[in-house]
Amino acid sequence: MFKNIMLAYDGSKHALRAAEKAAFLAENTEGASITIVYVVDSATSKEDVLHFASKEVINETRRKRLKTVEDLLEEKGVSYKHEILHGEAPEQIVGFANSQEFDLVVVGSRGLNGLQEMVLGSVSHKVAKRVKSPVMIIK
Repeated sequence: MFKNIMLAYDGSKHALRAAEKAAFLAENTEGASITIVYVVDSATSKEDVLHFASKEVINETRRKRLKTVEDLLEEKGVSYKHEILHGEAPEQIVGFANSQEFDLVVVGSRGLNGLQEMVLGSVSHKVAKRVKSPVMIIK
């Protein structure tokens, strides 16, 4: 059913729950695979540059952020690959999702309060509105 799944992952607890649901769907579908998309936005990039001495250390730190989800998928025997994108999360996730042929895009909800969501909009809301494939938002 869902063979080609995209998972938007930022290391948060919501994203980890989304990864668990994506892994469940993939492990129960023969030949399914997951593409993990991790977006380095301007705030993350600035923080990384301030805290780490070299580009190699920054890249290694970003890979470690993905290790938790990679370990989960390996434990479940799910095929995966990852993409590290640069820019603002909603635009990068939507652009990447719409440039591929995904059967499903899975994202975690961020749990913004009502006012913040009304004014700013959540990443998951923007993804759900703009991605062409079905989107599953995990609380």
